[in-house]
Amino acid sequence: MDGVLWYLLASSRGGPTRVRIVRALNERPQNANQLATELEMDYTTIRHHLDILLDNNVVRTAGGDYGTMYLFTDQVTSNWDTVEEILETVDSEES
Repeated sequence: MDGVLWYLLASSRGGPTRVRIVRALNERPQNANQLATELEMDYTTIRHHLDILLDNNVVRTAGGDYGTMYLFTDQVTSNWDTVEEILETVDSEES
């Protein structure tokens, strides 16, 4: 999981967007529309990145249909130290 997280959040082209999503979900579970509004991004862009995070077992869904909420998987929660390290690394690279 460590390698997947590093790739998805720090190494790939979509990493900065996924970092923003991870930070928002760390505040509270949200649906795609809420994320799009909060992050001021296009809904389809958010959905694209959520699908990537879903496919790689970073987030899971709860609820259904339009109100589907996104939360972190147990696997990510148990590797949260790695997520924090990645976020710190990304922050220092942006400064």
